[in-house]
Amino acid sequence: MSIRDRLRQVEQQRQSISELEKVADQSSAARESIGEKNKLQNSSFLEIKSRCQKKAAEDDAFYEADSKETRQELRPRLEGLVREVAADMGYPLSDIEVRQLGLELLDEIYGLGPIEPLLADPTVSDILINGYKQIYVERRGQLELTDVTFISEEHLRNKVDRMLYTTGRRVDESSPLVDARLPDGSRINIIIPPLAVDGISVSIRRFPEQHLRPKDLIAFGSMTEEMFQFLDYAVKAGLNILVCGGTGSGKTTTLNMLSGLIPENERTVTIEDSAELRMQQTHVVRLETRPPNAEGVGEVTQRELLKNALRMRPDRIVLGEVRGGEVLDMLQAMNTGHDGSLATLHANSPRDCIARLELMINLSGVDIPAPSIRKQIASAIDLIIYVNRGKDGKRRVESITEVVGVEEDNVVLQEIFVFENRLDKTSGTVRGAFKATGMRPGCGKKCEAVGYHLPSDLFNFVREVA
Repeated sequence: MSIRDRLRQVEQQRQSISELEKVADQSSAARESIGEKNKLQNSSFLEIKSRCQKKAAEDDAFYEADSKETRQELRPRLEGLVREVAADMGYPLSDIEVRQLGLELLDEIYGLGPIEPLLADPTVSDILINGYKQIYVERRGQLELTDVTFISEEHLRNKVDRMLYTTGRRVDESSPLVDARLPDGSRINIIIPPLAVDGISVSIRRFPEQHLRPKDLIAFGSMTEEMFQFLDYAVKAGLNILVCGGTGSGKTTTLNMLSGLIPENERTVTIEDSAELRMQQTHVVRLETRPPNAEGVGEVTQRELLKNALRMRPDRIVLGEVRGGEVLDMLQAMNTGHDGSLATLHANSPRDCIARLELMINLSGVDIPAPSIRKQIASAIDLIIYVNRGKDGKRRVESITEVVGVEEDNVVLQEIFVFENRLDKTSGTVRGAFKATGMRPGCGKKCEAVGYHLPSDLFNFVREVA
């Protein structure tokens, strides 16, 4: 190649680079222009929304008793108000933008503002508000940061007060934390400054509108058909069952599934701190604890409710969660004719579940020797179901364990079904297998005594899952 050709090639390359830089500058300028336009648009939307809220607050019609009919009737009026305010500001809005602002205003007037869409999303199981600027949600067992925010700390406080309005609870400097239940059954925990250093913190635990049926849990890979069939026989035969696991592992979901297996002709009494169980039977009495009032009196504990429940002629007692002195009354009830009782407990394994029961009995204020405590536990509890949320966010029944008895002052446990967990380090996914240990449970005699024969193939299988 000649020198002239080389010079011409270099010049062409320089021109190409110059054109690319010019295009890049234009794109950057365009992005900055779009960004400024979006900021201006968002600030204009907020101003329109703010003005509409002020005008709506002056009209009593918008704050009448809430109902679906009221919302539908007021929606056109709100959309008209949005158009009117936007026209006064000289900011034209499309029909889609008008409808969107109208819906947001309805959520502000009747709902919980910016988190209403999250509450309406069936895939969201937890909503975690860390101050007004940061909101996380849990979907399919994984936490995600959302782009939803509140306008200010005062805006969040207003919505917190609205959450508590129907619960009869309050949160202020003298009572800076509260547990409550929303009308849809969701459980909320609120803690405010000075206890919450970075601003108001709200945790909302949501529950599905429809309870998960056994076939759903089998389809999700939470258990196998054989495990469910065994639990079906166990519940119908009146075995006492504890469901244990960590926070958010699926204890309540599993307890709901088990409670659905209770025969329709039996009387069931449920006792909970906040009513979360969704019983499917018709003959059910639901009891809920009550916290102390502002003067520190009027508290009704689970232990008091359990003692009262024993006088209500229950066939089954279902405890939402065992966490205190009521554990001793529960074990005594299981040992004195109230078979088929169900309860949940925070524990990290079946063995840890036994240790937790012993600890709670010791903390109940009753002086009982350790061997007697263990004999009481072994006599009362038949099965322990351990549920766990894996690294992949999936919740599984990882163990079904039988309480065999006491040997040398130790409670003897025997695993019937287990989940063998294997983490694939390259993909981060959990693979494993449900399998039967091959041990036929001694509690099978109780099942057969009431007419439920346990087939041998229930205790001889391996099911690979992804």
